[in-house]
Amino acid sequence: MSVSAFVVKVPAAEPLVGDMRMRFDASCKLGAPAHITVLFPFMSADDITPAVIHQAQVALDEVPSFSISLDGAIGRFMGLPESPSTLFLSPDPPEPFVALTTALVRSFPMFRPYKGAHDDVVSHLTVAHGDASDVHAAAIELKQRLRTSPLIQQRATR
Repeated sequence: MSVSAFVVKVPAAEPLVGDMRMRFDASCKLGAPAHITVLFPFMSADDITPAVIHQAQVALDEVPSFSISLDGAIGRFMGLPESPSTLFLSPDPPEPFVALTTALVRSFPMFRPYKGAHDDVVSHLTVAHGDASDVHAAAIELKQRLRTSPLIQQRATR
């Protein structure tokens, strides 16, 4: 069974992190572009109807389009020894992403972010996900790249 998600694509980040994501984030190998997740998991792709799309659009329209930047703020979710770690870039500002998530959950209360596993929504663009040593190596590389990279800016409109 396939599962869907709501994301904001961030193509402006691809030059900085695209090849790193290909090496360190399995979702990239599945075709997921650089993105900030708004709601995952959502319903099976087979269950998405025009009515569901309309309901989602009404919810998302509550949040006006906004500009974001990825200014080099790096974060990590540290897994337990048997679970994966995650390296990410934090968007500035994060609040519009939280507002999008909140609007979708209000409209689709049966779908909680990450199945309700976390109390807070932490908006992020995943760069690496997996073994802690791989995530550490990716962090070193990302820090080096950020020193010479221009600020990533983008408008989120859909």
